[in-house]
Amino acid sequence: MKKKGKIFLLDDEELIVSVLAKALKKEGYEVFKETETDGAIQKIKAWDPDVVLLDIRMPDRSGIDILQEIKGDGMTTQVVMLTADDTVDTAVNAMKLGAADYLTKPFNTDEVKIVINGIIEKESLKQEVDYLRKAYSEAFEKEIIGESRAIKELEDNIQKISQARVSTILVTGESGTGKELVARRIHELMFNQDDTWNAPFISVNCAAMPESLLESQLFGYEKGSFTDAKSDKKGLFELAKGGVILLDEIGDMKLDLQSKLLRVLEERKVRRIGAKGEISVDVTVIATTNRNLSEAVKNGEFRKDLFFRLTAFYLHVVPLRERTDDIPLLADYFLSYFATQYNKKRVKGFSAEAEKLMIGYAWPGNVRELKNLVERFVVLENAKTIGSKHMPKWIFEDTLSPRQPAADRFTLPDSGISLEEVEKDLIQQALDKAENNKSLAAKLLNISYDTLRYQVKKYGLK
Repeated sequence: MKKKGKIFLLDDEELIVSVLAKALKKEGYEVFKETETDGAIQKIKAWDPDVVLLDIRMPDRSGIDILQEIKGDGMTTQVVMLTADDTVDTAVNAMKLGAADYLTKPFNTDEVKIVINGIIEKESLKQEVDYLRKAYSEAFEKEIIGESRAIKELEDNIQKISQARVSTILVTGESGTGKELVARRIHELMFNQDDTWNAPFISVNCAAMPESLLESQLFGYEKGSFTDAKSDKKGLFELAKGGVILLDEIGDMKLDLQSKLLRVLEERKVRRIGAKGEISVDVTVIATTNRNLSEAVKNGEFRKDLFFRLTAFYLHVVPLRERTDDIPLLADYFLSYFATQYNKKRVKGFSAEAEKLMIGYAWPGNVRELKNLVERFVVLENAKTIGSKHMPKWIFEDTLSPRQPAADRFTLPDSGISLEEVEKDLIQQALDKAENNKSLAAKLLNISYDTLRYQVKKYGLK
């Protein structure tokens, strides 16, 4: 039988606890029984139940005090108070302090089941609504738009990695290419529709936090482990259990923390700061970076063992300037999305001149820059069609084609030519000229080192 939830019973009457436990287990709940208040809070925190059934009058401590401590620590556990007081004034006061409901003794087990089922269903519905709101707001960010060979190959590799349930994945690419989008796509495919409701996706920017704060955020801490640790706190690895944790810009993580992360990746266990024991975490780790990690390893800025652990399965997202065929598709997609969002459905598309300018532009900010520009068009322009006159000044000044002197430009034969063969030949020429130094070859071609590695692998070059 599938477990419906976790119920913690705290009452000093052994008979009540036993009867309730038996009835709730039969109903499909996991049950933890306790008749003493000493250490009960620690047990509740450790077990993390969905609902606590709590007697108001306990011999050595008031149930109200325990309720306040549960709520004061910020736990999401719902509390149902048990009272023998016919006036129920104390129980009503408990609800004001955060209790979800109360039951008056004597009660029958059917009444308890109804109350608990109602609370569980309400919380499940709340989570579902929250998920749908988030999913709606991020819906367009889960689609990888494009028909280019690079995007089709990327999508194919994403499908394979997701089906295999690979546990550690590295996604590389320049800023704004859509590395987080790739991570979200993996999360969507890796968990089927039913599982996705309960499969969290947690993202943390490794470059945005000081090392000490990042460590406590990732691994959590125990109460009293440092000055501000006033209660136990779960780390992001624990919170992502059963789902995905995205370590954004892992290339900026400090060396000391890298060694601790490597241990987590190898053993799938975390140790909270100040804790003696370890906690197992079943979580998929996706790391992203816009840095050249192999260069960072050479410079002593990134651990070699962590580099090899991450690169067992890696995906590279090529920059927008290297998949120009996708620019019109992306522009139209963003235009449709923002026109709906801002109720500006009059805006229908782009002129041929505008598309030509966008295709010729280098897009240093990649897909993010294109998305922001299209949003600006939709908000500020009232024209039916976005033309060249609506384009910002820098689109005209910074394009791909004028960068080359006219004499150096390749002339397309009347009979046509295979673009793939030209690209393959140029890459091989660059490698030959650089004597197989990939970093130098990448500079000769004005592309990133990771992009060159991707192209070398794609064409099977040595």
